[in-house]
Amino acid sequence: MAPALSLSVLDQSPVRQGGTAAQALRETVELAKATERFGYKRYWVAEHHNAANFAGTTPEILIGQIAANTTRIRVGSGGVMLSHYSALKVAETFRVLSAFYPGRIDLGIGRAPGSDQRTAVALADPKPIADINQFPRQVADLVGFLTQRLPEDHPFAGISAQPGPAPANVPEIWLLGSSDYSAQLAAAMGLPFAFADFFGNAGDYGPRIVDLYREDFQPSEYLSEPKLNVAVHVTCAETEQRAHFIASSMKLLVAQRRTGHGRSPLIPPEEASRLIADARADQFVASFTRHYVEGTPEQVRSRLQILADRYGTDELIIVTNCYSFADRVRSYELIAQSVNEHQVIAPRDVKD
Repeated sequence: MAPALSLSVLDQSPVRQGGTAAQALRETVELAKATERFGYKRYWVAEHHNAANFAGTTPEILIGQIAANTTRIRVGSGGVMLSHYSALKVAETFRVLSAFYPGRIDLGIGRAPGSDQRTAVALADPKPIADINQFPRQVADLVGFLTQRLPEDHPFAGISAQPGPAPANVPEIWLLGSSDYSAQLAAAMGLPFAFADFFGNAGDYGPRIVDLYREDFQPSEYLSEPKLNVAVHVTCAETEQRAHFIASSMKLLVAQRRTGHGRSPLIPPEEASRLIADARADQFVASFTRHYVEGTPEQVRSRLQILADRYGTDELIIVTNCYSFADRVRSYELIAQSVNEHQVIAPRDVKD
C-alpha cells in the first residue's frame, strides 16, 4: 500500500487587480490559519522583488507573523534567495525564528534572484552583485552556521550564529529548484530537495530530476537518506467548469509573463477567460500550464495521486493562485477534504 499523502502549502502572496500588497500579505496569514485547520503539514512563503503581482518580499518576516498566528503547522520559506544575503545573517534570522517556534521552522533556499537583473543589482547595492558560482559555498556556510559545525580550518570558524547552542534551534533545511543543478547540489550535500513542478513546463522533466537526486544522494550528518517534496499548481472547485474558470486569472498571467508582459496584478476570471478566448490563446496558454491540476475534488485527488506516484513522493506542496481569496481558501479546503477523506472545519469570515 502506498504511504499516506501529506499536503503542504506554498503561498506566493498574490495581488489582485483592485487590491493592495498589504491586503495580500494579510490574506497570507489568514490562509495559513485556515490551512492549519484543514490539516496541511507545512506553510511556505515565497520571495519576490519588484513584482506587482506577488507581495512577499521578506519571507522571514512573514514566517514570524504566520507562526505567531498558528500553533501546529510548520512554517518556512519557499524560499530565501540566498545569493542576496550573507550566510551568517540568514542563519541568525532563522535561529531566532526557531527559538520562538521550536520544531516548527523550515528554511527553504533558492538560487534564483526572485527578481529581474536590475532589481538584483539594487538589492546588492552598494556591493557588487553576488557571483552565482559561489552559491554552493554559501549553502555549505549556511548549514555550518546553523548547525555550528563549520570546519576548524574555515575562515569563519568560531563565529557562532545566535541564539545557540546547537542543535536546539536548527530549522529544517531544504534546497529548492527546478533543475538538475539544484538536485545535484542537494544530493551532494545530503540535504532535502523540493522540486518546483509548478514552474512552467518543469513537469516535463521533473521525475528525471528527482531520480537524479535520489541516485546521487550522499548521506550527511544532517540527513541519512533522500527527502523530497514536489510543489504543484492546483485549483479545485465544486465543478470542473468552475475550477477552469477560477484558474484563468493565473493562466493568463503566466502567458503574459512568457511574452514579457506579466507584471500586472491578477485580473478577475471573467476578464481573464474572455481575453484568452478573444485572442484564441487557449493552446498557447495550455502549452505553459499543461501540468496544472484543475477540477473537482475527485478529479484533483486522482491527479495528485498520479503525480505523487510519478515522482515517488509522499508530500505535495500545493500552490493555488486565483483572483478571489474566498475561492483560494475553498480550493485548499476541498483538496484537503478529498485527499484526507475527513470532514474539516469550514473557514469563517472569508471575504473577497
